[in-house]
Amino acid sequence: MKVGTAIGLALAVASTTLTNLAYSREHEAAAALPTLSMRRPLHSLHLLVADRSWMLGFGMESGGFALYAAALALAPLAVVQSIGAGGIGVLAYLSARVSGRRLGAKGLSGVSLSIVGLLALAISLGKGNGAGGEGTTAGILAWIGGTALVALAVLLIGRRTGLVAAAMGIAGGLMFSIGDFSTKLATQGGTHFAFVVTLVIGYTLGTSLLQLGYQRGNALTVAGLATLLTNALPILAGTVVLAEPVPPGAFGALRVLAFVAVSAGAVLLASPEHRVPEPATGT
Repeated sequence: MKVGTAIGLALAVASTTLTNLAYSREHEAAAALPTLSMRRPLHSLHLLVADRSWMLGFGMESGGFALYAAALALAPLAVVQSIGAGGIGVLAYLSARVSGRRLGAKGLSGVSLSIVGLLALAISLGKGNGAGGEGTTAGILAWIGGTALVALAVLLIGRRTGLVAAAMGIAGGLMFSIGDFSTKLATQGGTHFAFVVTLVIGYTLGTSLLQLGYQRGNALTVAGLATLLTNALPILAGTVVLAEPVPPGAFGALRVLAFVAVSAGAVLLASPEHRVPEPATGT
């Protein structure tokens, strides 16, 4: 193993651990604050920024992202992502320790399927994943706009069904995936640099939705669902929108099975055994 790759692996492990520690701390801090609301964004932002514990968590999350970017510069994407897949396991462990309860059957099954799916997805990236094209502007806008509409629909369904925490985790993950996809587009340069706008919007709304979700559900449900979508959807967007080739043979089948496993894991994580009561006011 090259020295650079070894350093990249160490950075990836550090990134995954730090990011999920940050999710756990942000959850504890946000859950203790007065009700946050999208209808009062400046007031909600003030509550978060004024809380030292939340700011520490946000700083840890930012540090985790910086380590992730550094890891990608030194080690292959498939390797870094396969390590990142274990992040849900770290989050599950932290969630159980903080709550003082063991994970139930659904939680364990959801975490296991999610890790298996993300690992399989990472392995499938190691074969036949060409550079692809730059995509068409119409196709890119359709994907980003469609993702945003799905996020809105999920929030509305969540309010009607009472699964608000899960809905905010899913919607947050969808918005984070827009941010990740936009990052990929912006790095292509040229006219695609304009997608830095959707990059900022995606990450801002994704972060906001996670904080709202933390007040209504546990960290594993909210951040776990967001992590699944953030890992999986940008790869799917690359295949569908940017025409990145699907690997042939067994690797192609592995990618399909990976998405099935991730989806099944998400369904299980979205219906936890213990639901945290929703705050009386604010959405």
